[in-house]
Amino acid sequence: MATAARRGRPRAEGTDDRILGAACDLLLARGYDGYSIDEVAQRAGVAKTTLYRRWPTKDHLIVAVVARIQDEVPVRDTGDIRRDLTAYLEAVAAGLTRMSRVGRPAGPDDRSAGLVAEIVAAAARRPDVGRAVRAVFARRNALPLALLESAQARGDLGPGARPDVIFDQLAGALYYRLLVTGEPVGGDYPARLVDQVLAGARAPGPEGKPS
Repeated sequence: MATAARRGRPRAEGTDDRILGAACDLLLARGYDGYSIDEVAQRAGVAKTTLYRRWPTKDHLIVAVVARIQDEVPVRDTGDIRRDLTAYLEAVAAGLTRMSRVGRPAGPDDRSAGLVAEIVAAAARRPDVGRAVRAVFARRNALPLALLESAQARGDLGPGARPDVIFDQLAGALYYRLLVTGEPVGGDYPARLVDQVLAGARAPGPEGKPS
């Protein structure tokens, strides 16, 4: 039996990478307000319709850029949950700090969340953008969750510990500081945060204390 022919033109190899690369460069250089689909298309050497077929709005393209940036953050399982979580959280904190400074000079008293706040606002305004943001984070967060589940399977975390709750505590603290209090998320904060959260999640030692 003959199969139905696929409609539409096939995507040119490398087009998505070229578009996302141009979009990322422009976004990091200009910020949310200075970012336009027209200039992304020009930089990538494609028609605007090519972009709109893939990402229907400016916000959808920004979400795709965020996904690309997130994928650059390594998640490694070396068997040392403290070291692995600290390395991961430090990389996330560095990325958030970078995104908070996009498109503007950051002074010593500047506590703006910058691009991170713009993405959160776009997700709140538009349900379709919100769904896209949640899908990106669900896919990416599966990696550190697997890291925590592996640690629990080794006995490094107590049997009653909840990997999803531990991750919420870690990631939630970073975003709370960035979006609400404006306190820095870099420096030694990720390591202190990991130590504090793991102190309550460790498997008890011989004397009943967290190991």
